[in-house]
Amino acid sequence: MSDIKMIEAAAQRARGHVRRTPLLSSPFLDEIAGRRVFVKAECLQHTGSFKFRGAWSALSGMTPEARAAGVLAFSSGNHAQGVALAARLHGVPATIIMPEDAPALKIANTRALGAEVVLYDRAGREKREEIGARLQAERGLTLIRPYDEPLVIAGQGTCGLEIAAQAAELGVTQAEVLTCCGGGGLTAGISLALEAHAPEMRVRPAEPEGFDDTARSLASGGIETNNGPEAGLCDAILTPSPGQITFPIMAARCGPGLVVSDDEVRAAMREAATRLKLVVEPGGAVALAAALYHGDALEGDTVIATASGGNVDASLYAEVLAAA
Repeated sequence: MSDIKMIEAAAQRARGHVRRTPLLSSPFLDEIAGRRVFVKAECLQHTGSFKFRGAWSALSGMTPEARAAGVLAFSSGNHAQGVALAARLHGVPATIIMPEDAPALKIANTRALGAEVVLYDRAGREKREEIGARLQAERGLTLIRPYDEPLVIAGQGTCGLEIAAQAAELGVTQAEVLTCCGGGGLTAGISLALEAHAPEMRVRPAEPEGFDDTARSLASGGIETNNGPEAGLCDAILTPSPGQITFPIMAARCGPGLVVSDDEVRAAMREAATRLKLVVEPGGAVALAAALYHGDALEGDTVIATASGGNVDASLYAEVLAAA
């Protein structure tokens, strides 16, 4: 199980390899939200998302023998790119199973980083787990799960260590910290880090409408599942349910979940571009949308939102910006 010691060890291994991303602000965002808003710009991380943190932690924490045989990952794109780059930097092969309807940019980037990409028909209910099991048996690969993996959670927790330190530099010790939440790896990791280093901050997971499994799970006290295919605007965080490892961590430490609409996500993407000069993908803008447009559900005068990724197809991004 991940804990603060694992996160601090992951931070040591990350030095010189993982970027310390900035904590940004804008008076225009503060005005919209009615409180101070800080944005943790993980869209500026290597490969364009926080996922590189967990991938580097997993690869660097493996035994040399396991690394040498190669690694396997399932992903719609951001975990794929993170694992592909971390594997390349470690000089080991990576095989990534991706849905064929994933954003073209993410598929292309994963291949460009040197990984072998195996596509599957998500809409046709083809099972990535079956493909993965076959490849593992044939090649002896080590599976790096996108969120339900202690080393990955520890790597994502390094983002929380940075938030605590950067907020303290600004004199901020109390805040609601909003995370873009899919399976819960980032949310769980940040909540563990803040519990130890900024205990007056409270983590609140944010999700898109129709994919609010974490919010419902936190409300009910048990793991809830989304019905329907994992497809929608916020592709990066569309998981069927929170993880078996991540949910207990979140249930013990997080406040109620927040749920935003696709229109609010698009508006948040435009504000990030206009006010912070950040390119943020839909799934990476969910926390900012909650910060800007769901102030009635927040407490205190300060909110910190993770902008968790920036890998958006150019055509979709142009459409979002033009809609202003």
